Amino acid sequence: MSTSTIFKFPRVIRQQHEGPLGFHIDAYEALLREHGYSRASTYVHLHIVADLSRWLKRRKLDVDDVDERMMGHYLQSRRHFVDGYRGASSIPTKFFGMLRDRGIINHKSMPVAVDACEVAIANFKQYLSQERGLSVSIQCNYTRFAHQFLRERFGRGAVQFSTLSATDVTEFVRRHAHKGSARSAQRIVGSLRAFLRYLRYQGEITTDLAACVPRVANWSYSTLPRFLQPGQVQKVLDHCDRRSALGLRNYTMLLLLVSCPL
Repeated sequence: MSTSTIFKFPRVIRQQHEGPLGFHIDAYEALLREHGYSRASTYVHLHIVADLSRWLKRRKLDVDDVDERMMGHYLQSRRHFVDGYRGASSIPTKFFGMLRDRGIINHKSMPVAVDACEVAIANFKQYLSQERGLSVSIQCNYTRFAHQFLRERFGRGAVQFSTLSATDVTEFVRRHAHKGSARSAQRIVGSLRAFLRYLRYQGEITTDLAACVPRVANWSYSTLPRFLQPGQVQKVLDHCDRRSALGLRNYTMLLLLVSCPL
């Protein structure tokens, strides 16, 4: 696989291979495809890595010169470019993680590892703030349950959105929705639905998993008991004053309700 499947023009393809990281960019594209990244998301990843590679080239730096401090310098000096792509600040870490895993660089050359779950939630929060314009309280609600969902699914390891399934979604709701009130359950499913829609919007998943989130009933009288004990039924019947026409009518209607099977 080569970058020609993502970039059409030869000049752009050559630019993707400039600098000390250019030699590894095709392998990175193959890794992204293996992990199920969409074409749009892959484009952003390669665009950021190519920009970093040219940035290193201009400073006459090589792969082994990259450390945490150098990465911070790049992100700061190219902040306006990187911030133009949602979640792009975590891409260099992922790329250098591939180089480390393949033995191309040593551990000292690798920037300090970032918790993938925390990065994903930080990007989600930024989207809620900048793209959706939601209040801080709503952001906290959404990110709280999205964080819990990712942590339970992936732990502290790599977050591979492409492996998420409808079962992951329904099982999460099943485990947690019953623990509180109906309103609490609605917050859980609402937050999860918003997060899954965000992932699809970002191109991280292709299946509409938001449609798999179960609905939670919230009827006005849902907290009322579904049935009465025999003694309670008798108390209701005894309350009717059968000496009056109205009381007799009420008694008859209640007796019918009690006697007729549902």
